[in-house]
Amino acid sequence: MRFDEMDAKMRIYEQSLDQVLLPDIYMVARLDGRGFTKLTKEVCNFEAPFDEKFRDMMVKTTKALMDCGFRVVYAYTESDEISLLFAAGEDAFGRKVRKYNSTLAAEASAVFSLELGMAATFDCRMVPLPNAERVEDYFRWRQEDANRNALNSHCYWMLRKEGVSVHKATSELKGKGISYKNELLFSRGINYDKLPSWQKRGVGMWNEEYEKEGTNPLSGETKMTTRKRIHVDYELPIGDEYGELIRSIIEKEGKKR
Repeated sequence: MRFDEMDAKMRIYEQSLDQVLLPDIYMVARLDGRGFTKLTKEVCNFEAPFDEKFRDMMVKTTKALMDCGFRVVYAYTESDEISLLFAAGEDAFGRKVRKYNSTLAAEASAVFSLELGMAATFDCRMVPLPNAERVEDYFRWRQEDANRNALNSHCYWMLRKEGVSVHKATSELKGKGISYKNELLFSRGINYDKLPSWQKRGVGMWNEEYEKEGTNPLSGETKMTTRKRIHVDYELPIGDEYGELIRSIIEKEGKKR
């Protein structure tokens, strides 16, 4: 059998499970650290419930994903999770799901591992969203998830540091509401509302333009030039205000198309 014939025959099997995202929908990639609970609490012994060094590694990893060949207009990270919103017209790899999943998971794993100094891996899933409203809903959902997890984590680790066992601390919080958990922290002198925003709301990133003074190497003339950089926001708004931020980013990107 000639190679061209064999190649055409085998490509059918290779591409049999290919899924392509439709061209007129928004794409979000969500990455999660694999086995990060054990990694952060047992192997590396990061500060619980939150550690600034770990946060900074996640921010650096997220920034790297925004600059690895895709048009990412907004990125969000909380805990060991990263969400990336692509430009509406992004068509890299023909929008094949397997290419986005494999490439982004590999990039994140490589960058984070280098920062950590040992192997760490991420998985990735693509989330198709039909319109801008659902994109806003998605990021508000992830932020609310971050807030609930942060409240629970602060309560759990407060109890653990008091000497309460894993089983008892877990049982103490199981089925309890937000008010109960806030009161539990407050009874120990911890005001949840005053804890760092990034712990409760996550960290957002997007590209921004800024003016920089430069010198023309030929004429020696000084002039202002417009550059781009990734803005990192550790004080994200919440609720409707956060939704407005997401909408403004989508609308701004839409005007560029």
